[in-house]
Amino acid sequence: MEEKETIFAGIDVGKYNVDMAFGGQGEVKRFKNDDDGIGQILGLLKGRQVGRIVLEASGGYQRQLLAALLGAGWPAVAVNPRQARDFAKALGRLEKTDKVDAHVLALFAEKIRPPVRALPDETLQAVVDWLTRRRQLVEILVAEKNRSHQAQGAVRRDIEQHIDWLKKRIHDNERDLPKLLADCPAWNARVQLLDDQKGIGRVSALTLVACLPELGTLSRKGIAKLVGIAPLSRDSGTLRGKRCCWGGRSAVRACLYMVTLVASRHHPVIRDFYERLVARGKLKMVAIVAAMRKYLTILNALTRDHLKAIAVQAK
Repeated sequence: MEEKETIFAGIDVGKYNVDMAFGGQGEVKRFKNDDDGIGQILGLLKGRQVGRIVLEASGGYQRQLLAALLGAGWPAVAVNPRQARDFAKALGRLEKTDKVDAHVLALFAEKIRPPVRALPDETLQAVVDWLTRRRQLVEILVAEKNRSHQAQGAVRRDIEQHIDWLKKRIHDNERDLPKLLADCPAWNARVQLLDDQKGIGRVSALTLVACLPELGTLSRKGIAKLVGIAPLSRDSGTLRGKRCCWGGRSAVRACLYMVTLVASRHHPVIRDFYERLVARGKLKMVAIVAAMRKYLTILNALTRDHLKAIAVQAK
């Protein structure tokens, strides 16, 4: 019996359409980014031997298609657009069109074969969406406060009314967030575990659990690199460049920064660690980043032990 050829697909996702390519050359098929189009894609894949399907994360427009592919058992994964673009530049594909992107993603699927990750369940995804909305409201609130300093008369009064409304919406958002996890005991327990640590409040715990589901499953170096607080080497030949942190998940990093600022005053381990670094002459920002990395290591170990305990109880 003849073995089927393994194929690798790339899908460039847009708001209204998606472009799908098999391999780095050949025809690119376009489908609507809706239920009918997704059904056609699933029909096209039926009976094929698929090695990997790579989509480009596109502001949430890929979510429905990715869920459908994973639900049907296909090895699909959404990758960071920066990774895909850097890969295209390495191939010399400097032009950027939907068809080119689809071909590049197909080659990315074949050559890199990124690991397939399970989608978060609906409850956790709802928490992520609400946290994103809260962050947007906070950003608008900060912008309005800055505008109020320059405004006068009726314009200032209008801005102040908007500020009051934004504060109320943020308060309502924070009140509703914990309710989303009420029917999800496993996630609720992880939130409570982090919430009990000094410097971490309920919203911060929710952010860490929802936006960093890998917490407790990676090594201390792996989790630090994922968040973007691991010092990366910049060496070449005899040059020993200055280490710097780069990339990672900005929302988690911002949350961890605020948490560590509080912990550097009230958490005995983090406080002593931070003060030792400052006493040795380290810049305060360097010391804070190092303290962030140490606190993340502690939280990662606590979550790992918690997950192990649950696994033992389940046996």
